[in-house]
Amino acid sequence: MRRTVAHAASLLLLAAPLPAQGLRSTITKLFTFGDCGQPLCLAGSVLAQNGHGEHFIPADVAGNATVLSFLTDAIGLSSADVPVSAASSGATFTFVNGLPQKTAESSGPVFGERGQTLGRGRLLVGANVTNVDFSTLRGIPLNDIELNFTHEDVGAPGLGDSPFENDFIQVRTQLQVNMYVSSFYLTYGITDRFDLGVSVPVAHVSVNGSSTAQIVPFGTPAAHFFSGTPTDPVLSAQSAASGAATGLGDISLRAKLNLNASPRATFSLLADARLPTGDADNFLGAGSFGFRGLGVFSARFGTFTPHVNGGFFYRGGSLENNALLATGGFDHLMTDWATMSFDIISEWQLGADKLIIPPTVHIIAPFQRTITPTNIPNERDDIVNASFGVKLRMDSGATGVVNMILPMNRGGLRPDVIWTLGLEYNF
Repeated sequence: MRRTVAHAASLLLLAAPLPAQGLRSTITKLFTFGDCGQPLCLAGSVLAQNGHGEHFIPADVAGNATVLSFLTDAIGLSSADVPVSAASSGATFTFVNGLPQKTAESSGPVFGERGQTLGRGRLLVGANVTNVDFSTLRGIPLNDIELNFTHEDVGAPGLGDSPFENDFIQVRTQLQVNMYVSSFYLTYGITDRFDLGVSVPVAHVSVNGSSTAQIVPFGTPAAHFFSGTPTDPVLSAQSAASGAATGLGDISLRAKLNLNASPRATFSLLADARLPTGDADNFLGAGSFGFRGLGVFSARFGTFTPHVNGGFFYRGGSLENNALLATGGFDHLMTDWATMSFDIISEWQLGADKLIIPPTVHIIAPFQRTITPTNIPNERDDIVNASFGVKLRMDSGATGVVNMILPMNRGGLRPDVIWTLGLEYNF
């Protein structure tokens, strides 16, 4: 646990102003071949001065631009959505006749929420480190993404009236996207029924990738090539790019109000405002304001405490969908010093998907055929995760936290597992 806190502190000290272009430009470099300096510019055709070197540049072709934007936006939105620790933890109290009385014996859930508040004058402080290695995008492995870029329609409406409009570029990419998020959080009990809290994340994000491009020509002599000549063209090229960034993520401000409490059941409302303090160009934040509103119900059966959370997630970004939130699980005091926690955490997208794959491209001449822009499916990015955790009370009074989150479906950009190690103190 000491290593966890030391790593968290080092990331906080390393947080600094970041390059203007950010990691989004790293993704774009995977589609930049040769010396043109622009994605999908064909240096060979430019040097040959045949007028075909810029026919695939995304700035000129709306569909191609959408494919590239989808990839970078999917990474950015998922990187900004790392789970935030529960607002209250440890034993909770209320005052009866001037004396503190426990309202919860266990250390509580890790990422789910329980109905109890900390109690007047109580303080929770903690830090954790979460590791995320993204592995799939809508179920497609990041090391096997295929993107197909079609030609600009330069003649009469409809691709294919000129033979060179039948050419397309196929790019296969291999990506590694990794995140370490160190979160520092505290919650203070204003009254027995009202808590205020803040969570400050510091993230380190690294992106490494390589790509192989292949021009698929329709006829000869070649009009499009990376190098060589029309009669002896080089139709394939490779690119690689990497980058990393460290900085402040999106700060979360939280308030929890207990509306009803009894020895058996508790109901509260939780408000969680996500401030756009992270640099979206470096995948450190969403780049827009977000807000979670939750109803939190928990019951108590001895040492077994089930809980249910339900609510709404508002996201202010133009490419972000609002979502319904639903979480159900329990925490169980196994011994005086160990609490087990389990949750099913889900997020259900509202409205039509704002992050969409462009439609299939139809080529009408000299015969009809279609080009699929990518092997990434056009589907909803609903999220269902299973969370397993253990909280261990130490002789010092601190509590160690170990948790893993396993995806139960493949919506959005997902890892195989999310690990969290933490240390918190309740006094």
